[in-house]
Amino acid sequence: MSNSQNSTTEFSFHSAQIIGFVIRRWKPLVLVTLGAGILAGSASFLIRDKYTSTVVLFPATTHSLSKVLLDVQGVSREDLLAFGAEEDADQMIQILNSDEIRERIIQKYNLMEHYRINPSTRFAQTKLRKKFEKNISFRRTEYLSVEINVMDEDPVMAANIANDISALLDSAKNRMQQERASEALRILEQEYQELENMVYQMEDSLTAVRLLGINDYASQSEVMNEQYAIALARNNSLAAAALRDRLNILSQYGGVYVSLTEQLEHYHDQLAMLRIKLKELRMDASKPITHKFIVNRAVPAEKKSYPRRSLIVLAACAGTFLITLFTLIGVENYHAYNQSSQLSS
Repeated sequence: MSNSQNSTTEFSFHSAQIIGFVIRRWKPLVLVTLGAGILAGSASFLIRDKYTSTVVLFPATTHSLSKVLLDVQGVSREDLLAFGAEEDADQMIQILNSDEIRERIIQKYNLMEHYRINPSTRFAQTKLRKKFEKNISFRRTEYLSVEINVMDEDPVMAANIANDISALLDSAKNRMQQERASEALRILEQEYQELENMVYQMEDSLTAVRLLGINDYASQSEVMNEQYAIALARNNSLAAAALRDRLNILSQYGGVYVSLTEQLEHYHDQLAMLRIKLKELRMDASKPITHKFIVNRAVPAEKKSYPRRSLIVLAACAGTFLITLFTLIGVENYHAYNQSSQLSS
């Protein structure tokens, strides 16, 4: 008797029984769910409206400007107008998340005050950073473009912040590249100056050798030896003596002349190459360029994007309905269990 009573009073989670239970207890379920929806809808009006503005851009290739514009061979293999690859998009997002851009936006728009954060409170900077990351986000799309999304209570400010972040991307990347180019430029200018001083010293030495009458060692040596042989053959001792003195000077300083000439030719070639490199580095260190292609600039949004009051009410109603349902089921099972216990005793 007790077993059959227990089997008829216990609730099991079959769909038919759940539907029957909901039909039997529809009044409390509807009243509680409706009340939760009204409360959630009313509370949602206490949440400040926020508007979202978006900038869509593609990364440009990371080639330096000098390699594109100063191709000495006349055939540039770099394309200044080429869109960047996946790696370029990832690098762009990393720069957008940099402290430099974040701090400049915070200072320009006084976000500490705008976000109503008391700077004297504990962990004020941490709160500001979390608020910044919550309202401002960056993502790479499936088309390898990058989106800058800014959400704010002021639609105009949201658009301005998004556009300013897009502009700061160029300044941040240019700063990093120009710092590196300037350091390389300083090293190369020092090396160029040292090589140029060495060339000046060697040219002075070569000038001193030329003052001794050595202007072209190979041709002079050949001609003088030929004339010396002729003077000896003609027994012209005076001419032979003069030519012998000239040949002694030529043999003494000829090797120096040849060595200086060959070294100077080599160093002049090096100076020419360094001048090209200096021109490239000066351009990279002083000429900022854009690193992006802007597809859409941010404009003030006309409709709010947050909060979605309908979703808040729907979520509150659904959650309240389920909680109420399982609560009523639990209460009914508890009463059924007590009754069966009393009957069995």
